[in-house]
Amino acid sequence: MATMTIAPRQTPTPPPQTPGLCLDTSSFEHGAIPNKHLPYCSPGPIPYSQSAPVTPPASPPTPQPEQRTHSILHPPESHPKISASPPVYVIEPSTLAKAVHQSASQEIPEPKYMFPWLHGLHPENQIQLAFFTARKKTLRSIPRCCRGLTIVKVGGNLGKCKVQGALAPEEILRYSPSGDYRDDVFLDVDPAEGFSVRNFQIQATKMAMLSDIVVYRDASASERDLHNLAKRISRAQDTLSASNANSGTELPQFSVFVLSCPFETFEDDCPELIAIDAEGRPKGEPLDFFQLERQEMCTMSRASEIAENVWLGPAPDSPACADSLQDPSQPAFDIFIEASDLAQAPDPQSLKQIGDLSLDVPQHVEFPSSGSIMPQKLPKAGPLDPVTRMCQWIHSLANPTEAFEPSEDESDNDGDIPMKTLHSRPRKILIYCTDGYTESSLLALAYYMYAERIPVHEAWLRFHTEKERNFFAYPSDVALLSSLQSRLLELSPGPGNGIAGAVQEEPAWLSRFDGSLPSRILPYMYLGNLGHANNPQLLRALGIKRVLSVGEPVGWTKGQKESWGASNVLFVDRVQDNGVDCLTKDFERCLDFIGETLLFSYWTCFVRARRLNVIIQPHLRFAYELVKWDEVLQKRRGEPVCREMEWANIAREIAAMNKPYSR
Repeated sequence: MATMTIAPRQTPTPPPQTPGLCLDTSSFEHGAIPNKHLPYCSPGPIPYSQSAPVTPPASPPTPQPEQRTHSILHPPESHPKISASPPVYVIEPSTLAKAVHQSASQEIPEPKYMFPWLHGLHPENQIQLAFFTARKKTLRSIPRCCRGLTIVKVGGNLGKCKVQGALAPEEILRYSPSGDYRDDVFLDVDPAEGFSVRNFQIQATKMAMLSDIVVYRDASASERDLHNLAKRISRAQDTLSASNANSGTELPQFSVFVLSCPFETFEDDCPELIAIDAEGRPKGEPLDFFQLERQEMCTMSRASEIAENVWLGPAPDSPACADSLQDPSQPAFDIFIEASDLAQAPDPQSLKQIGDLSLDVPQHVEFPSSGSIMPQKLPKAGPLDPVTRMCQWIHSLANPTEAFEPSEDESDNDGDIPMKTLHSRPRKILIYCTDGYTESSLLALAYYMYAERIPVHEAWLRFHTEKERNFFAYPSDVALLSSLQSRLLELSPGPGNGIAGAVQEEPAWLSRFDGSLPSRILPYMYLGNLGHANNPQLLRALGIKRVLSVGEPVGWTKGQKESWGASNVLFVDRVQDNGVDCLTKDFERCLDFIGETLLFSYWTCFVRARRLNVIIQPHLRFAYELVKWDEVLQKRRGEPVCREMEWANIAREIAAMNKPYSR
């Protein structure tokens, strides 16, 4: 049994905005380049009006408790002082190790005490302020219940000599253009305009304001550099404290420390805290979300055989997938077919030449990508369209038949030259694109239809369920292959005869199908959108038998609801994607409905990779609540609380993953 969870509506990957390629190659015009299908992640609607916020805070503000988190670094007077004004203290490597462990072992404050401040509340951003703090201006104040730990490296080169979670100075401090250190303050990272509940990029700086800060150096920096940076941070702390005192908020005392030894010594004393060593080599399990996401993408899209001698997978030269490409179970390919937005369909002469050369040397050929060929009415007679021609060419090389040629070595008594049988070697062919599941989907599905003699709807389902391929296609791909269906099946070498019996009655779900299936996250769990949920026939065809919808109800008929059964549909209402509504109260019943849980850091990359062309974007409060929920689960298992990563570092890694898609 499979379960599908429905997230709030998201903007799908857009189809090409420029004119697509045409199947009539005689009228092809140069310069028609499809777009790059860059995914767009919406920050959500701007819930703002002149009178009152559309969605006010779910409950009245709760008075902040006394400080809950503690540190062995506080009070600082138990440590040697190296500067009185501004105050800076020194600690040994063992003390830093204990402080890091203690910080990871304490529960983080409840979300209601940290938000909306963590969202970013710039005094000039009227949209953000009106939404979050229109009723109570006290919600703007900085939290007083948190004492974190921030580690900063002198010089800021984090490509080597990096302690886990370390930041560069420029990530937290504002540098004066004049170089006047007397003006040192923390960066003002709250956005001055716009509305967003996904400001992951500002979290490290904001948490540094609520932290004791430890500064360290490597051998390239001097003791003077170390002390100067520590003093600058200490002055920034004093400025922040004075600013809040003037506005009626008294902050806890936070302190600055320097490590008593350079990184090279600390590396020997505390190897468990090292992220990147002095030679620039990553240590331990990778906590870089960017790399973890790509590793998961490679695992998901690993090349597999979709038909006899024809494989589908990611780019063979992808550095991120180097390990999977060295898999001894995968063959040495003779022909590489790259699906690309920039490609044109190859002509018959080029295909013949490539096929001949592939017997001796691996060959490369390009083909237009998914979404770049527009459907059109095809004449019954005339040359084959590029898609069908390509399918025939691939099949002829992957499944060669016997051929004959004259034998020059002998002749019979009448002088006739006999024919000798040739056994052409089958070619191993890889259809690929960069990610292994987007640009190559059109050609892969077309060939699957041709090789197996199956109609469009059956190809989509079997490709996903039997071949276990996750893929993304566009509405234009569905329309194109539907228009080519009769020709592909008529010419197919697959089982059966012609199109008789191959074309079944079109299922009801196909008319509402946009080419994309819900994403398979686990064998029993899918993640989709409201469009998928409102196509219950498609869900049934995929083997999905239960539906969890968060924030948006499915628009089913009464008969559809009855056929599924009330126990197989769970709707979580009164929850919006607004950074205000609490989701923790619904975790229990949602997880009981779905099943298992894993570590947040792992799930973030795991799910993002499998959501294909939609970049999942949990808002800040939801992500924070997941970290808090992980603590709850640890205590239920009888384990001590121990976070793999701190909130600031998790948010920083998510921001780094999102950066390539920013506009």
